[in-house]
Amino acid sequence: MKVIRLDADPSEVYRPEAGAEHGKLKTDYRNYTAGPLLDRVYNTYLLMHTHQTVDFVRKKGAEYGACAQRRMSIMEALDLLDNVVDESDPDVDFPNSYHAYQTAEGIRQAHPDKDWFQLVGLLHDMGKILALAGEPQWAVVGDTFPVGCRVQESVVFSDSTFHDNPDTKNPLYNSQYGIYQPHSGLANVLMSWGHDEYMYKVMKFNHFALPQEAFYMIRFHSFYPWHTGGDYMHLCSNEDLRMLAWVKEFNKFDLYTKCKDLPDVTQLKPYYQSLIDKYCPGQLYW
Repeated sequence: MKVIRLDADPSEVYRPEAGAEHGKLKTDYRNYTAGPLLDRVYNTYLLMHTHQTVDFVRKKGAEYGACAQRRMSIMEALDLLDNVVDESDPDVDFPNSYHAYQTAEGIRQAHPDKDWFQLVGLLHDMGKILALAGEPQWAVVGDTFPVGCRVQESVVFSDSTFHDNPDTKNPLYNSQYGIYQPHSGLANVLMSWGHDEYMYKVMKFNHFALPQEAFYMIRFHSFYPWHTGGDYMHLCSNEDLRMLAWVKEFNKFDLYTKCKDLPDVTQLKPYYQSLIDKYCPGQLYW
């Protein structure tokens, strides 16, 4: 197995035959035109694209930024995901806890030398516990996008779901750059509120002992219009472009490990508990 340097482009090193082992083609994932879950998915995005505004994002960032909701361990939070089925996901109709282990195990197989990266797979959707704290799913799940500037075409359902969003009628917010400066960096952009930004805040607040790449992947893994659609490059800094390779590498496991063959969680827990003990132990602030 080739070792990947942190300064390498990991997306150029390992490219699995996405989905082939599960009988699904790469093109079968993220189908937003047909499928048994399409109505549920579309309605979630309609609500998201109606209500995710600059004011809403700032409000939620202030509400959850202090991580004062509760205290619990990572494994306790992961167990809570047994009760969350992502209503925005056209590929999955089972609890998010299984998807966490699927992603982590995919990374573990491809990157056995990077236990911190494996842990990212386990952690990445943990912010979805917001759905159990009274937040509607449109404020928790789904692809993220910048608010405060013009919506780009690669945003899912961009042509049919933003008509009632007040920001689209505000001249301050509907130009290409909106409230931002060219190449000011994604860290300075207000992203639609959801599990990515929430988990990033939890990690920062609790000082997870992980490399910066881990924080970045958690924060932007749902930003599909950027890392997959190629949009919003005009807002990116050089650091964003450097990190893009890592987000793309993570995305392959996040997306293409989804299948109906659910992992044996009882067997896997001791290994991942050891990673938790190493990088983010104990009772954390959420």
